[in-house]
Amino acid sequence: MTSKERMLTAMRNKQPDMVPVAPDMSNMIPAKLTGKPFWDIYLYRNPPLWKAYIDTVRHFGIDGWLASIDGQIFDDYPQPGYKTENVIVFRNEERIITRVYSEKEKGKKEWSDFITVYYVKDPPTYLKASKIGMQAPPEKWWQIEGVKPEKKDEALLAEVKEYMGDDGVSAVGCCPPQLSNPEGGGYSVFDYYDRYKEVKEWSERATEDILKRLRKVLSSPSRPDFILTGGSGMLVFMTPKIVRDISFPALKKITTMCKDAGVPTQIHCCGPERALVEMCANETDLTSINPLEIPPMGDCDLAEIKRSFGKNLSLMGNLHTTEVMLRGKVADVKNASKKAIDDAAAGGGFLLSTGDQCGRDTPEENIFAMVETARSYGKY
Repeated sequence: MTSKERMLTAMRNKQPDMVPVAPDMSNMIPAKLTGKPFWDIYLYRNPPLWKAYIDTVRHFGIDGWLASIDGQIFDDYPQPGYKTENVIVFRNEERIITRVYSEKEKGKKEWSDFITVYYVKDPPTYLKASKIGMQAPPEKWWQIEGVKPEKKDEALLAEVKEYMGDDGVSAVGCCPPQLSNPEGGGYSVFDYYDRYKEVKEWSERATEDILKRLRKVLSSPSRPDFILTGGSGMLVFMTPKIVRDISFPALKKITTMCKDAGVPTQIHCCGPERALVEMCANETDLTSINPLEIPPMGDCDLAEIKRSFGKNLSLMGNLHTTEVMLRGKVADVKNASKKAIDDAAAGGGFLLSTGDQCGRDTPEENIFAMVETARSYGKY
């Protein structure tokens, strides 16, 4: 089987030739392997992150799992009707900081409360300007120049799929509405209780917008190999009860639409996840779920999840990214990989991966050890 065939077979809860191996290396390791400052990838798109990731797939010989394409794919954001611009408000050898302003009246700039910090050796951070003492309007700024032009919508999706080829699968992200960090943008759990009617109405509007976009994605000639849904920390920033109220209506519709279109769906939800696994296995048309993190950052026991829900969902996970992948020795990685295969690979429907993203400084020999173990010990 090709990597693409292997991934899709396992994702559809069937048995491939061997257990696919796709450690989560969505950001840091691909950016590091370019040898460039991280802001070249994230701000200037030179290269775009999706291309750096696919190059990383080939470097390590993994089965590619491009969980989301950075770029504009059928995102119909309404135009505000006035000028907005993202500009650089600070830069030195270690970081570049950008901030958006709007100009509703000529010559009168209104600055966003949020900034984006691009680092030389780390992914960017989006945070309130006041967090680092930059809440005042900047006295000077610079236009962002040199951003590599990129295709969008169908053309971008086709380019990504062609570049990936048979080396893996590529997704478009289509996530349900959800509450977020109280220190970030969007609604939080505090808003949910303080302004329930407003938040509920927002979630219903957001659901309609999400489904409208999904219809465009699924009708595209270059359809993605799968749809990634869910969201980081859904059960960190929401209780299971709130998930049912705010996110689950959209999640059910997303998975049903994709099933009807013949496109697999996969949830990514870092942090606690078992309650979501149970909901989705019993009440949705979801195909697959990851990363099934172990305690203390998660609450999943891979063997138990396989026994309880493996008939309804394919599983992807769940080596510890810190103790095993980052700090562990090659022998530790091999043993953990074998245990995960023993716990969840029987009958197919298992993709060997990590419990969320591998850190930037994960030793390459550990990643190669994971791949080698899957290719030998994971054969059916």
